[in-house]
Amino acid sequence: MELSTQALVLSVLGVFILIIALIILYRYWMVNKSEKLLSGELTPTHSEALSARNKYPRLNIFAQSGIMLRLGMVLSLLLVVFVINWTQYEPPVVIPEDALAFDDELEIEPPRTAEPPPPPPPPPPPVIEEVPEEELIDEDPPEFLDMSVEEDTYIEVPDEPEAPPPPPPPPEPEVEEIFQVVEQMPRFPGCENMSGTNEEKKACADKKMLEFIYGNIRYPAIARENGIEGQVVISFVVDSDGEIQDPQIRRDIGGGCGQEALRVVKLMNNMPQNWTPGRQRGRAVSVQFNLPIRFTLQ
Repeated sequence: MELSTQALVLSVLGVFILIIALIILYRYWMVNKSEKLLSGELTPTHSEALSARNKYPRLNIFAQSGIMLRLGMVLSLLLVVFVINWTQYEPPVVIPEDALAFDDELEIEPPRTAEPPPPPPPPPPPVIEEVPEEELIDEDPPEFLDMSVEEDTYIEVPDEPEAPPPPPPPPEPEVEEIFQVVEQMPRFPGCENMSGTNEEKKACADKKMLEFIYGNIRYPAIARENGIEGQVVISFVVDSDGEIQDPQIRRDIGGGCGQEALRVVKLMNNMPQNWTPGRQRGRAVSVQFNLPIRFTLQ
């Protein structure tokens, strides 16, 4: 037996209401019977005449204990059966055929990989010049100047030196180059630990990406009511750390489909793992990724 979440909640709620109703009915029955026993309308049975155990001999609160015990055990077993058979259903993910194929060809620029600059030429060999011996020149003895200052002596104050020029502005930060085609394209996470070639990992990553997209996408009500179908293309950049940057709607079909596809793409940054970044010449680079998403009415 399989139970959905809704059926389990309704069953537990029904059992709870049933228990409350039984308690209320039993309390009403006991109060009614006790009043009749106290008034003498009913003759107490042998089991009800418990003068040694009860404050009120005509009332026996243990008479129905066996029924209540069995009822509690049955309800407990039913609750355990419901919990054991609780099945949480996962909606099936329907992936359209040729989900990653573009309806129209998109222009793709060649990779903008900058060639490394050539090495600088070697410096010329040093030239050794012969230095002639310096001639010894007889120097005159130094002259001593009178540095005494009198009251009428005029002292000329030199001008203050000019302030040095301000330092040049700092260089602008280098903008990371964004590629469109690289040697190893970025991949959706979840398949990096598997053994196999890059092509096998790419196929596994594409499958997981499609399951994520079509498992989270919700067909907009406006598009469904107006019968809008087609392909939406979302363009984004997978940076060198594997994060999604600058997602944009490159092709839209209207009816809110473009915004819904954009929302699902932004959800990829909330995953526990980032994308595997693309690589060019052995280093991680930023790559522009064009993702087609099909909206098909069932």
